[in-house]
Amino acid sequence: MLSGGLDSATTLALARHQGYVCYALTCMYGQRHEVEVESARRVAQALDAKMHREIAIDLSLFGGSALTDPDISVPKDRSEETLSTDIPVTYVPARNTVFLSLALAWAEALGAFDLFIGVNAMDYSGYPDCRKAFIQSFEQTANLATAAGVAGQRRFRIHTPIIAMTKSQIIQQGVQLGLDYGLTHSCYDPDDQGRSCGHCDSCLLRLKGFEEVGLVDPVPYQGR
Repeated sequence: MLSGGLDSATTLALARHQGYVCYALTCMYGQRHEVEVESARRVAQALDAKMHREIAIDLSLFGGSALTDPDISVPKDRSEETLSTDIPVTYVPARNTVFLSLALAWAEALGAFDLFIGVNAMDYSGYPDCRKAFIQSFEQTANLATAAGVAGQRRFRIHTPIIAMTKSQIIQQGVQLGLDYGLTHSCYDPDDQGRSCGHCDSCLLRLKGFEEVGLVDPVPYQGR
């Protein structure tokens, strides 16, 4: 799963480093901006994905999230305590369940049994679909719900290599692998030029991570 963000790009770099032939899947789910899809294309090309598929599934038809409903404001400048305790309005209902289901369908068609997703339970503990328990449950479902799984050809595995890393640890890992974070995009509320706001939850966590490793975030920010 490749969103074009820092976490998914690092996950792709890790999978590639481990010797996997990588097929990247990006979902255009009705998010309020398309700059992250453009980032996903750049990352997939830079990291030599064997194939990069983009699939449209419009979750904005359901609403319920600041990322899919323009009438819901993206929270800005929230405290670290709030970031780690609340389920924010940027949570998209069942998003990772939908995404992994699509990835599973493509994997079975390809004859692939290893799915990688850049969920992170350290910085996004408020998101229920980024927890280890959810991933374990989906992996079990994957092996019960597919012909390949039931036939016992091989067992599907959901890999979450950064799930227990802090943002600074993720960045350090990516830098060690030579990943250009200037290709990525994480902001929930960029301007018309694609510049990050610097104040949404994702920007705050990203900026903190770069600061902790002593690096400057290479992506453009509004007012900087």
